[in-house]
Amino acid sequence: MNPWLVVISSIAYLGILFFVAYRAQKKTGNPKSAMNAWIYSLSMGVYCTAWTYYGSVGKASRDGLDFLAVYIGPTLMAPLWWVILRKIIRISTVQRITTIADFISSRYGKNISLGSIITIVCFVGIIPYIALQLKAISESFEIITQGQLTNSSSHNLLQDTSFYVVGIMAIFTLLFGARKIQTTERHEGIMAAIAFESVVKLVAFLIIGIFLTYGIFNGFGDIFSQAMKNETTVNLMTMPNSTGYREWFWITILSALAFTLLPRQFQVSVVENTNENHIRTAMWVFPGYLFLINLFVIPVAIGGLLLFQGTNVNADYYLLNIPLHFDNHTLALIIFIGGISAATSMIIVETMALSTMFSNNLLIPLIVGSDRLKDRFAKNLSGISIWSRRLSIILILLLAYFYYHRLNQYYSLVSIGLISFVSVAQFAPAMLGGIFWKKGTKAGAVTAILVGFAIWTYTLVIPSLISNNEAGQAFLDYGPFGLTFLKPSALFGLEGFSPIAHAMFWSMFFNIVCYITVSLNTTQTVIEKNQSEVFVDIFKYSAVYESTVVLKGKASLPDLETMLSQFFGIERTKQVIRLFAKKHDIDISDASQPVDYRIIAYAERLLGGVIGSASARIMISSIVAEEEIKLDEVVNILKESQQILSSNRELTRKSTELRLALEELADANNRLKENDQMKDDFLSTVTHELRTPITSIRAFSEILYDNQDLEDVDRQHYLSIVIKETERLSRLISQVLDLERYESGRQKLTLVKVTTSELIDDSIEAMDQLIKEKNIAIIKEIESPQKQIICDQDKMMQVFLNLISNALKFIDNETGKIIIRCYEKNGNVHFEVEDNGKGIPAEYQQMIFEKFFQAKNQLMRKPKGTGLGLAICNKILDLHRGNIDVSSEVNMGAKFSFSFPMQLDTILKEENTEN
Repeated sequence: MNPWLVVISSIAYLGILFFVAYRAQKKTGNPKSAMNAWIYSLSMGVYCTAWTYYGSVGKASRDGLDFLAVYIGPTLMAPLWWVILRKIIRISTVQRITTIADFISSRYGKNISLGSIITIVCFVGIIPYIALQLKAISESFEIITQGQLTNSSSHNLLQDTSFYVVGIMAIFTLLFGARKIQTTERHEGIMAAIAFESVVKLVAFLIIGIFLTYGIFNGFGDIFSQAMKNETTVNLMTMPNSTGYREWFWITILSALAFTLLPRQFQVSVVENTNENHIRTAMWVFPGYLFLINLFVIPVAIGGLLLFQGTNVNADYYLLNIPLHFDNHTLALIIFIGGISAATSMIIVETMALSTMFSNNLLIPLIVGSDRLKDRFAKNLSGISIWSRRLSIILILLLAYFYYHRLNQYYSLVSIGLISFVSVAQFAPAMLGGIFWKKGTKAGAVTAILVGFAIWTYTLVIPSLISNNEAGQAFLDYGPFGLTFLKPSALFGLEGFSPIAHAMFWSMFFNIVCYITVSLNTTQTVIEKNQSEVFVDIFKYSAVYESTVVLKGKASLPDLETMLSQFFGIERTKQVIRLFAKKHDIDISDASQPVDYRIIAYAERLLGGVIGSASARIMISSIVAEEEIKLDEVVNILKESQQILSSNRELTRKSTELRLALEELADANNRLKENDQMKDDFLSTVTHELRTPITSIRAFSEILYDNQDLEDVDRQHYLSIVIKETERLSRLISQVLDLERYESGRQKLTLVKVTTSELIDDSIEAMDQLIKEKNIAIIKEIESPQKQIICDQDKMMQVFLNLISNALKFIDNETGKIIIRCYEKNGNVHFEVEDNGKGIPAEYQQMIFEKFFQAKNQLMRKPKGTGLGLAICNKILDLHRGNIDVSSEVNMGAKFSFSFPMQLDTILKEENTEN
């Protein structure tokens, strides 16, 4: 492909990366922060570097399924994250830890030497890994623009792709990873960019996988069937006999540890974590990501071997060579961009993490630990801190660039990656032991790491450096001075292992033995004991840690402020101390008095977030007349703080309960007032309703009594009115009594089996005379007329009679009609009574089911009837565990719908059993 097209496309992609990071960085600290569970989970994809993107295919083409062990380890580790990773995050948050070196050194007494050793091990082990990424970018650029690898290590600087990558990565990391002095502050811009790159490399890999599997071949079945017919590919789907399960076991353990201990993984999974609950999402998202990015590795490896059989095409770059082989330049460019994303994401995060370690665990401790250097640079420590990180970013990238051009061309992508994995695995006993075992000591941790590092160097690094000359080969074949049991590839006679598994076995064996043995035979310092207590029991003490102390002594507030102001400025320093004092009720008004020990501890944690815990300890000790604080004192302080916190929580709980109780009392009081008013309204309405028929009966009775000579026709008329009013009075009294029984719970159901058609027909028949007088049509729409239901037949007929009676009052003679429907749905029987009358205004539709609903608003037009019919219907449906509702529009009729369970008897029996 045209080199300029590739260059411009690469620059455009990196420009997008800058844009993503810039937009996310602007949201830092906002409520709508870019950081969420998905960004957090996808950022863990930085684990999948150019080694995964290109090297997995190369590994698979040589060793078949062996490559999977590197991804099985983190996948098996994922379910343990809620126990291990969450504990590491909680410790780091509480103690303001920003690197793995700072984490381990803090656990073992904030020891400078231990932090420096870890930093040096990381530099030695990780810089070749960064060089690996430069190798992948440079060689993939060479392939896509020249069609092949030249394998030349001498390049013109201005024509060297990797040199420009180093420059761009330095600028990116400086802009988004080393702008602020506090290393505990989140880098949301970088995290968003890393998550974006994780998606890019995954999509690119899936595209080439689908292209090969379904475009070149006819699916998985076709590829595997052709592989079985070819001697070169037939063994790719089985485990090689040379390594077997032992290789899988040790590489799985190695990758699980490396995922936790690699500086870049510690950065994205621990330092950048903003919410521990994000781990829950990552526990399934990240294993899913690993599954998808490895889904097509074997098909691509088989396809590459079949397509390029007999050629010198490097298997590490089958991914790129396949689309070029078919002249698909667009796809080749997409794959190249995916490779850039895989490599650059690792370079950015790893460089940022190593630069912080260099500053906080090497340079700053060197300055603050030396009286001469501290006096010289005391006023500019903040500038030195941030500039040392910036310069170390450039230094790290230049060292990786140098390594790539001098040594890197001799090794495959996977071999370099696994060698780096073994180096960081040496931290595992000290780190994991430190968070679960209180007896681990600094001496044990230092010894274990140094011994493990020495064995790693002897078994892996030295062989890789001397294998290209005759003397070196003799050393590898016969051991030093002819001592064959000391051969680097078969130490102490252990044979049959690959170099990586061999080095992993012996380094871990001696590492763990040294850590346990030395720890059990050495004594912890006071601060080690204090830190071991807090680290191991962090969930017990994290809530009260700010109120505890691991340093006891006296210091003046002005001295503390002067020291902190070097890093935070005088205004911010005064503000944070004032807020902390207010939060913990500490009096700082008298500057002449020694400051409270909690402020000293808080100042140390603030400094720890800038220059590391070891350097912070040195600086605090320089202005504090320190006294020894014993472990039992720390434990007592922690317990007292916990008791205070528990008491505060209990008081808060009781206060909340009291407030809720007062709110409930207020609500109950309001309900009592409302009920009292409703009672008055109810009595007033009932009295009014009773007075009307009584007045009418009395008036017409007096007319009959006073006028003995009335005509028979008039007498009959007046008597009929008296009878009707008497019946009305009787109905009213009966309904009031019925309603009282319903509300008091004394009304019981008499359940019988009845068909739906029988229930409806009996109700219509009871209203037959009125229906004929009005000359209206009754339409029945019954889904299953002979369907039996269980209900109180008399009470359910009362519902029908009320609804039909109401409908008759509001529809016109001759044109009026009533539709009665019945159907079954979701185990309930549903009835509808619909008319084409005047309808009910929307504002009244919820009120009509209340007794005497007009009582609440005396200006409302009083309806015909007593006002109790629908209220009784509502109560009847309640007893049947059903409900009733209405839908209506003015002048468009009204539809009353009610339903109740088909198996009412079963439901009532279950309720009685529970009670």
